[in-house]
Amino acid sequence: MSVKVWFDGACPLCTREIALMRRLDKRGRITFVDVAKGDDPSCPIDRAALLARFHAEEDGVVHNGAAAFAAMWRAIPLLRLLGLAARNQIVLRVLEAAYIQFLKVRPRLQRFFA
Repeated sequence: MSVKVWFDGACPLCTREIALMRRLDKRGRITFVDVAKGDDPSCPIDRAALLARFHAEEDGVVHNGAAAFAAMWRAIPLLRLLGLAARNQIVLRVLEAAYIQFLKVRPRLQRFFA
């Protein structure tokens, strides 16, 4: 299994989180693409959408929001169970609701971590 993750490298909060995920990805299963540095020509999503919500591609399927986080988690042994649990639609809905709430406070958190 391989996963590609697109992230906002200009966001201090995002870069901290991705740094943690890189450390946890000991098997090197995740390709991290910094959207702020330029477009990924293989990406089917436009740059504005990539910067607005978290996106990941797992086995050829592009996920966004909580589903994208779950795809990334499934590639990391320490977080795999959480990622597998998110395949349950009820769990995924709860995670997505939390992600939507996070997006509302993200700008303030970005300023805090800057």
